Amino acid sequence: MPAANEIKYSVVVPVYGNEGSVESVTRRLEEVALQLDGRLEVVFVIDGSPDRSGLVLEKVLPAATIDSQLVYHSRNFGSFAAIRSGLAVARGEMIGVMAADLQEPPELMLSFFETMATGEFDVVVGRRESRDDPALSSFLSRSFWNLYRRWIEPEIPRGGVDVFGCTRDVARQLLTLGESHSSLVGLLFWVGYRRAEVPYSRSRREQGKSGWTMHRRIRYLLDSVFSFTDLPISALTGIGAGGMALASIVVFVGWWTDRIAVGGYTPLMLTILLSTFSLLYGLGVVGSYVWRTYENSKGRPASIVMSNKVFDRALD
Repeated sequence: MPAANEIKYSVVVPVYGNEGSVESVTRRLEEVALQLDGRLEVVFVIDGSPDRSGLVLEKVLPAATIDSQLVYHSRNFGSFAAIRSGLAVARGEMIGVMAADLQEPPELMLSFFETMATGEFDVVVGRRESRDDPALSSFLSRSFWNLYRRWIEPEIPRGGVDVFGCTRDVARQLLTLGESHSSLVGLLFWVGYRRAEVPYSRSRREQGKSGWTMHRRIRYLLDSVFSFTDLPISALTGIGAGGMALASIVVFVGWWTDRIAVGGYTPLMLTILLSTFSLLYGLGVVGSYVWRTYENSKGRPASIVMSNKVFDRALD
């Protein structure tokens, strides 16, 4: 239980190309702080931003009515690296994470903190009910998160996760998982804990341009696939086994029904096809061993103990 003068809530905000909105973010979070029962700090992480975002915050934050931290990355490492840097220095017992473009309302932090304050949940994610985005952007985002749900994490909300909150314990566990080329969202669901969803409507981006390009989406999806599933290996093994069976049946049936008139065609095709699919199958089997070695090299804990309740027998 934090003391009255200690920071109880933190909000981590990664910043890249948000010069036009960071001041508004600060003002709206100041209004959020007025409705909380404890001190709120905001941790801005300048992720190698090419604009004047850092200079604007250096001017705004000293006069703000909330506590704050301003963290600079040496270069652009990506929003998930920026979030990790923010989680590492956040001082609150409850921590929210949001973008600096105001597409997710800062007031959503109130709902996150209220939900966690009940003591029933450790992680809260925003569930996007609607979005005021251009048609192409909406289509690409829906397609991306649909693939993510199908291939990687079926429990993730249909609209994906762009904003979330967690307790300090959860943040500490996330920081112990020092994996590169992974997915922070995937790790957030991997660690488990008691999770809740809060619905919200996503607003249209008013300032700047999103850095969430198609290239970044594909890279992130691939990082997630290789970090959390054995889908490529399973597909390779399945193609090899299925291809061997299908090729054998097709060629044998063709020979049996006299549809193959060329002499020597049947043994030649069987040799080529069976050799090819045998190699694919073998690669799948070897890949399964490599996958398990890779999984062990990550150093993730075999399990996470969320709590440990002790009930001692009363002594007479």
